[in-house]
This record gives sequence, C-alpha cells and structure tokens, in this order.
Amino acid sequence: MEIVSINNDRQSLQNVRLGKDVRIFNFVNAYGCTIGDGSKVGTFVEIQKGATIGKNCKISSHTFICEGVHIADDVFVGHNVTFINDRFPRATNDDGSLQTEADWQCIETHVEQGCSIGSSATILCGIRIGKRAVVGAGSVVTKDVPENAVVAGNPARVIKFLERTTINSNIL
Repeated sequence: MEIVSINNDRQSLQNVRLGKDVRIFNFVNAYGCTIGDGSKVGTFVEIQKGATIGKNCKISSHTFICEGVHIADDVFVGHNVTFINDRFPRATNDDGSLQTEADWQCIETHVEQGCSIGSSATILCGIRIGKRAVVGAGSVVTKDVPENAVVAGNPARVIKFLERTTINSNIL
C-alpha cells in the first residue's frame, strides 16, 4: 500500500493508505484511513481517520464512513449510507465548553465480508453486520445482524436468511 496526500479543488486526501487499483472519484474527503485493493469510492464520500475499507468494495456516493468503522472485503455500500460512532453525541460539556476528542468515546462498527448495505441506511455504532448480510434501503440498524440475514425497517429486523454461497471463491 502507498500513502497518498492530494489536496486540490476536486479531492482532499490526507495520509490515505491505498491498495492497488483503487478508484476514487471527485469530491471525496478522506484522511488517515485505509482503502484496500480494487475498491471504488464514489463522489461526495467522507472517510475519517482510522476507518478501514477492505479489498474489492464499492462505496457509493454521498456516504459517510466515520472513525471506528471497519469494512471487510467484497462489501457494497449504497448511496447516502451513514455510519455513527458515538452513542451519546453532544456539542458541549456540562460547563458549556465545546467537546473535544477527549470528551467522548469512539465505538467501533464492523461490516463483515460480502455484505450489501442499501441506500440511505443508518448504521448505529457498536454493531457487527455478519458475512453476506443484506441491509435494506432506508433501514436503521440498531443491533448486530447475523450472517446471511436480510434486514429492513426502522429498527431493522430480520426478514429472512440467504443460503450460503461463494464470493470470490470463498465459501461464506
């Protein structure tokens, strides 16, 4: 992997670790993150420090991937998906001062291999989305999603389970 920093009118990439054949479209803001081989990042995406994206992923436009989000290989993330990393967000402390990084705890989220997350889904923090799970468009995921599950709704609930299959020659 190479570390890239680009700052121009169309991209802001600061200390981004890129694998081979990564495609990043215009108007992406990414810093201190890792993007694996063969992945594609669409327009108007933000990827924050410490976030990781595996190999052969597709991150669609207008998506927000915050600190603490870890996306495994072969994952599809639809348009306008939002990840959250703080259970109790606040702008200020009790004394009225603005909060800093020292005032809150980043809670990690894991998206396992082969998942698909539909457009406009919101993924709360502390969640694990199991291998090959599918999250329906517009869903709000508030708890772990089992492997091979299809979930939808607000809050997201299991609708059915998919049969096991192969992705890139790996049995899931």
